Amino acid sequence: MLDTEKIKEAESNIKNYLKENLIKKIEFDEIILKTYLKNHQESIKVAQLISESNISNLWIIVCSYYSMYYIANAVLYKLGYKIGDKISHKITSDALIVFVRNKLKKSLLEDYEEVKDEALDLVQSKANEIVMSFDYEIEKRGRFQYNMTEEIKSSKAKTSLIRAKEFADEMKNLLDDRK
Repeated sequence: MLDTEKIKEAESNIKNYLKENLIKKIEFDEIILKTYLKNHQESIKVAQLISESNISNLWIIVCSYYSMYYIANAVLYKLGYKIGDKISHKITSDALIVFVRNKLKKSLLEDYEEVKDEALDLVQSKANEIVMSFDYEIEKRGRFQYNMTEEIKSSKAKTSLIRAKEFADEMKNLLDDRK
């Protein structure tokens, strides 16, 4: 779960990343955005094909994670930020918390406008869950190679693919909003 401490840590990290030019404010270039989106689509497609062919649970997770990574970077890029090469996965995770989380919350609130008051807690939780799904996949990708039965690996791979698709849907909403 995304707690206050993790949010504060991400905010502090982002300030440092900006100072160290590990994340930069950029001039928008449509080609770069299209490249991120192409890489996202390719990664999710490969994950789906591997899943359907039952070839490799490891690579379903890896490809699912990278589909999330690329679309997250597309959204960050659209917001005016480019992640550098060093520790890019951690920076992407922190940047999602700092720059995207509240936009997700707003987007999800608009979806639930009819029941806004009742949905507020749900929306906050969902926004946190979507951002944290990126972190879950980072951790899973690292753990996956060790100490899991094939049945567990298969279950986790399916979860990764579902999570990647849900994550992508929400990120695409942010890209489509043009806000």
